[in-house]
Amino acid sequence: MRQVLRSKIHKATVTEANLDYIGSITIDEDLMEKAGFWEGEKVLVVSNTTGARLETYVIAGEKNSGIICMNGSSAHLIKKGEEIIIMGFELTDKLIKSKNILVDENNHFVRNI
Repeated sequence: MRQVLRSKIHKATVTEANLDYIGSITIDEDLMEKAGFWEGEKVLVVSNTTGARLETYVIAGEKNSGIICMNGSSAHLIKKGEEIIIMGFELTDKLIKSKNILVDENNHFVRNI
């Protein structure tokens, strides 16, 4: 069994950072669907801006809102305005094709990559 990249949202911009929430990353539900993320799924978030990396879980944000919000302690490491990559992985013994999407500066879908 190998852990492989299953899905990715590339070049997303953090629109909010909410220290008062108990944790997670809020992602526009449209982007979740296009990338294949599930609510509650564990993800790796990497900041292209600072190099910070963290694991958290996904919660659904308003569809077509462009929201990408770092919640709780994650907001200390990755802040509003940073460019990030959000990655989900799968444990499998089969070769899979990952579902990767590119978004614009407003976190709207541009294309599959």
